[in-house]
Amino acid sequence: MMAVSSLSTLARRAALLTGRFQMRSGVYPGVFNPDSRGGLPLAEVTIAEVLKAEGYATAMVGKWHLGLGVNGSFLPIHQGFDHFLGVPYSHDQGPCQNLTCFPPDIKCFGTCDQGVVPVPLLCNQSIVQQPVSFPDLVPLYNKFSRDFIADCARRGLPFLLYYASHHTHYPQFASQEYTGQSRRGPFGDALLEFDGSVGQLLQALEENGLANTTLVFFTSDNGPSTMRMARGGSSGLLKCGKGTTYEGGMREPAVAYWPGRIAPESPSDHVFLPAVPRSAARPLCCQAGEVQGPLLHTRLVLPPLLTTDSFLRSRMVLLSKAQREETDLHLGASFAGSFHSDTTPDQACHGLTPLAPHLPPLLFDLESDPAENYDLLQSGARPELLQVLKEIKLQKVLFEQRMEFGESQMRKGRDPALQPCCAPNCTPKPSCCRCS
Repeated sequence: MMAVSSLSTLARRAALLTGRFQMRSGVYPGVFNPDSRGGLPLAEVTIAEVLKAEGYATAMVGKWHLGLGVNGSFLPIHQGFDHFLGVPYSHDQGPCQNLTCFPPDIKCFGTCDQGVVPVPLLCNQSIVQQPVSFPDLVPLYNKFSRDFIADCARRGLPFLLYYASHHTHYPQFASQEYTGQSRRGPFGDALLEFDGSVGQLLQALEENGLANTTLVFFTSDNGPSTMRMARGGSSGLLKCGKGTTYEGGMREPAVAYWPGRIAPESPSDHVFLPAVPRSAARPLCCQAGEVQGPLLHTRLVLPPLLTTDSFLRSRMVLLSKAQREETDLHLGASFAGSFHSDTTPDQACHGLTPLAPHLPPLLFDLESDPAENYDLLQSGARPELLQVLKEIKLQKVLFEQRMEFGESQMRKGRDPALQPCCAPNCTPKPSCCRCS
């Protein structure tokens, strides 16, 4: 089984790997920094840990961003992964103004974070390069991934490869092969490189005779960052973008590929990868439904993909940044403006737009109005709409009764001494932390 993802928001990384609402794990509010004390708690059970116990080889490449901790205690190798090659947090969380993002000498757009160490590249727990060379990053990931797949094929081992791409997060970058190849500019070049990396992984499966025995799951974890115009994505007709709870921020692609097992163009409204471990050691025709055990809170992924049976549409509660800190949720939704979604005339999407609780909630018909332009309640509370409001109230009550917020890992604070440095005794820090 292989997961290929273009992920960005760390809260949903936690949810993807554990199968639980990230609030249960304490992954809120905000993001982990290079010097954060907290991280994904080791008590959480990841998909890698479950599959490793079943005899799978496990590896992760790319962006971790679920905490570093004292002596790297929160890194992937302590969360069920045998191997890790990648960046421990987001690649913009370090100064990038003098770094090359596109060969031979096009510097990175922007300055990224200042006052912290240069972004490191880690192999397992060791720093192998600081700052990381962006144009060389994806070729390294691709080689590592292909070698891992080939090694597992030779040894006859089932495997989990979790590939969390940095593309197309700011600052965009690409290797020599893809620089200047897209009419979309730097964003397009980065997207082309990501597409090429997916192709290389699929080719590796074919070359090693694993294509028909491997589930490939491809997804993102948020909508596009639209704030930087040509250097960000586009949500098309969908409202707003990354950082909001409108469709432009929450609707993402998801593709499951398994020749001979998943029929082409099979639809599935909601698919959650962490449910796979529950069926990995059991027959694949296990009953669909919500897992209510102590570890996972999700839905089984395989039955709706492997069969044409109807599958109960799940109800998900989407939280804004502020709501992740509160258990008393507003009815319906509270939409936050976002600096990731700021190049639109729609005031609801602007970064300076304050939180706007809606009572009664906004109600849209996404089949006929995917752009969320027309609030159905503005035309009057028809009987069928009143029934929908009643159901929303019920679901809100049930959610609040069941949801337990774990201790916030972000509120554990920061410690500059935790920033990863390849030359621990150098001065002056953090700028001296440089090793080729």
